[in-house]
Amino acid sequence: MSYTVDAFHRGRFHVVQPKGEGHRSGVDAMLLASLVAADGPVSVADLGAGAGAAGLAVAARLPLAKVLLVEKSQLMADYARRSLALEENRFLAHRVEVVEADVTLTGKARLAAGLQDEVHDHVIMNPPFNHSGDRRTPDALKAQAHAMTEELFETWIRTAGAIMKPGGQLSLIARPQSVAEIIAACGRRFGGLEITALHPRPGEDATRVLVTAIKGSRARLALRAPLVVHEGPGHSFASLVDDLNNGRVAYARTRR
Repeated sequence: MSYTVDAFHRGRFHVVQPKGEGHRSGVDAMLLASLVAADGPVSVADLGAGAGAAGLAVAARLPLAKVLLVEKSQLMADYARRSLALEENRFLAHRVEVVEADVTLTGKARLAAGLQDEVHDHVIMNPPFNHSGDRRTPDALKAQAHAMTEELFETWIRTAGAIMKPGGQLSLIARPQSVAEIIAACGRRFGGLEITALHPRPGEDATRVLVTAIKGSRARLALRAPLVVHEGPGHSFASLVDDLNNGRVAYARTRR
C-alpha cells in the first residue's frame, strides 16, 4: 500500500498515512486534540486512533503528556508505529505507545488487551460516523473506519469511563445527528457535558460537534458558542480555528 508523510502543526510533527485508501486524518483530528488542556503531566488515551494524528497532536503540544494510541486495525496501528519511528517525531516518540485493541472489549478481555482501569486523565475519540443509510465507500479499510455500528457510542463511552480516572475528561468529535446518542451514552458515567457546534461558514448548518464531559460530574449540560471554521467564501480558517488546528492553543472547557 502506498502512503504519504504528512506535516501537522506547521511541521511540528508528521504522520504516515495510507494514500488512496483507508482513513486519512485532517482538521477533525486536530480539533479533537485541542480539547485536551493541561499544565502538567497528563495521561491521554486516543480510542480508534488510526495512524495516530490526534494523539500525536496532543503529545506535540503538551510536552508532559503521555499518550496511548488504541487501534483495532493492525494495518493502521502499523502506520502509527511508522509515524513514531520518523526522525521528525523523535521529540515525542518516547511518550507515545501503540496498542492494538478493540475499543468495544469488556472485562478481562479489555484488561488483557492493555486497556487498564482508571489510569488516564483524558480519553479522546473520533468514532466512526457514517450511518447504515449513508452511501458506502468501495474502500474496505475506509469503510471499516467510518461505519457506525449499533450502540457504538454506548460501547466506546463505556470503555472510556472504565479506563479513565474519576474526574477525568472525555472528549470527542462527531456529527450533530449523534448528539442524542452521545448524551444517552454518557448517562450517569459522565456529566457537565459541553457541546460546541462547528459550522463550515457563516449561515451554514453545523457539520460536526465537539463534546467534552467529566467522569462522575453531576453538572448540567452547556451549549457553548458555535465555532465557524472558514472565514468568507475561501478556504482560510477563522483565527481561533487556525490556532486550534495548528496546536497554538487548547480549546479548554469553561468549567470543571
